[in-house]
Amino acid sequence: MFIKFSLKKSAIVLLLALVAGSGRVHAQQDKMFSQYMFNMMALNPAYAGSRDVLSMTAMYRNQWTGLEGAPQTATFTADMPLNRERVGVGLQLYNDRIGVYNETGAFASYAFRIKLGSRSTLALGLQGGVTNLSAMLTEVKLVPAGVSADPAFAQNINKMLPNFGTGIYISNDRSYLSVSVPRLLKNKLSDYDSGVNRAVVRRHAYAAAGFVVGLSPVLKLKPSMLVKYAEGAPLGFDGNVNLWINDRVALGVSLRKNQFYSFTSYTNDAVVGMLELQLSDQFRLGYAYDRTVSRLGQVAPSSHELMLRYEFGFGKNKILTPRYF
Repeated sequence: MFIKFSLKKSAIVLLLALVAGSGRVHAQQDKMFSQYMFNMMALNPAYAGSRDVLSMTAMYRNQWTGLEGAPQTATFTADMPLNRERVGVGLQLYNDRIGVYNETGAFASYAFRIKLGSRSTLALGLQGGVTNLSAMLTEVKLVPAGVSADPAFAQNINKMLPNFGTGIYISNDRSYLSVSVPRLLKNKLSDYDSGVNRAVVRRHAYAAAGFVVGLSPVLKLKPSMLVKYAEGAPLGFDGNVNLWINDRVALGVSLRKNQFYSFTSYTNDAVVGMLELQLSDQFRLGYAYDRTVSRLGQVAPSSHELMLRYEFGFGKNKILTPRYF
């Protein structure tokens, strides 16, 4: 029997159920940030220690403002180099809420760093951790009233899901290249299983790159790109350009695109405006505003994102040039 959710409180749950449970409809399950260049620890464990100091970053994203049950994500990461910068270690904590779903996780990262020259470094990274997934599925309101309950929503979910991932990160003071698979295990998300409708953690792969071009003594252009892949889903692309002014203020714009299932055409998802302020050698503030240009923009046109970063060690001349990534 066909069962439809009430739009007011559970529209986003319907979307998530289709995404996670259908054998034919898939999308990305991982957390999304427009300021992905400040959340590289979440994407690639090999990033740990790459900034050569103890670096701590907090980010918060309020997605699709105005849509009840829309995603709200908060992350905290810390990483630092050890053993004369031959090793990097890091920690990632996060919380992600979507409708009746709540995901909280903690991951530790380790990167082995190999000098390729006077300025370039190759890092090989591993991470491991655990995620707690809870879903109050019994609170989902189903309509029309009196229909038989869908067994997929007959009981709540509370699971501890271990996982691990790996990545490669090549960088210098003006460019980087990153390839990673943060989660390798396909954990089962629900005890409910109906043939092809298996809710599992899909593997995600990321490729990112960026560089800095000096335009003048006070102006620098910083393009970057992120390619996202989830098993069973089309590719996603984020392209970004930031203009740095005197290494203190940056203005940027991004375009997010998704590939159709035909793999022959693309659709625009969002246009993003970004502002970064290097308030001191230690403290950086960032803000991103997303304008949704897909059909979803008719009901949830905007998203907001805030980033705070603090770094230790500048007084010891750890960093001789600004770190743009």
